[in-house]
Amino acid sequence: MRSFSRVIPLAVAALLVTSERPGAAQRAANFLYVCNQDGSSVTVVDVAQLEVVKTIQLQELGFSANAKPHHVVVEPDGSFWYLTLIGENRVLKFSRTNELVGQARFEVAGLLALVPAKGLLYVGRSMSAVSPPQRIGVIRTADMSIDEIDVLYPRPHALDVRPQGDFVYSASLGVNQMASVNVVTEDVKLLNVDGPTHVLAHSALSPDGRTLVITTHSNKLLVFDLADPATPKLSRSLDIEELPWHPVFTPDGRRVYVPNNGSNDVAVVEMATGTVTRIAHTGFAQPYSSAISPDGRYVFVTNNTTRPPVQTEHAQHGAGAAAATTGSLSVIDVATNSVIKVIPVGKGPTGLGIRRTR
Repeated sequence: MRSFSRVIPLAVAALLVTSERPGAAQRAANFLYVCNQDGSSVTVVDVAQLEVVKTIQLQELGFSANAKPHHVVVEPDGSFWYLTLIGENRVLKFSRTNELVGQARFEVAGLLALVPAKGLLYVGRSMSAVSPPQRIGVIRTADMSIDEIDVLYPRPHALDVRPQGDFVYSASLGVNQMASVNVVTEDVKLLNVDGPTHVLAHSALSPDGRTLVITTHSNKLLVFDLADPATPKLSRSLDIEELPWHPVFTPDGRRVYVPNNGSNDVAVVEMATGTVTRIAHTGFAQPYSSAISPDGRYVFVTNNTTRPPVQTEHAQHGAGAAAATTGSLSVIDVATNSVIKVIPVGKGPTGLGIRRTR
């Protein structure tokens, strides 16, 4: 159910970051967007070249130094990408050429989940918000108008959507509750999660839409079966390590990569067996978010701080220590589960966004 059937009007900035029209090479390129939450900027990385191609300074667009960009999602064709600003209570819409073309107001906007076929974008609340409204947002991407849907539990944070685009899942940081939201009918089904107070933090869906995983501050990876997508069923709980954060599935669904924010490593979970191994590297420093290239070749992990010296393993890509004031992006080669590059980005990087080709 929607709260008060309330629609928040569109507020469009139409501010230009670049006036260049995308050429064929740019249209074909795949970009990874890195939120530099403490630096009020977004770093754009060319996925094929593993190189930074642009840094978008949000203050140049009229936002504050405390804008706190947090999370990004990208349209499957790369035509638009969407960004949350915790400090500005905004969700922004950018074109492929990084032109700001629209925005919507949403209090302490956190994570995003995109349903491209329906032209809908769901929004959760930031983890930093102690007592936000017990609602999630739903934005129509065509005009960035927004409604809110009651989920009736405190601190709705974890958020994701089935690849089929039929159900969105939200979960609470405050209590052991989550919700499934029917995209068509907007029916909300509340579900209790067994166990101690987990703090249901971040989630990911398998590419086939049959499995949902949620990381918790009880240092677990909770695995839910979605045979009935309206009613996720907890099927197993895996020990991960200290403060597992944003997980990501490989395109074949066989593995989940989990940055461990508290232990400075990345867990690799074999979903068939539940076996957990770890990737260690000097570049991991409060690893935060993860994303995977559409071809499944690379897993990208943001590091909220740095542990000097941060060095790349490929000298031809610019080895050297990152500035102490910056965070970094680690690139994991999935074939070997080794870090092949560490790219300095902005200050305090958090969420990542890359287009999904499914």
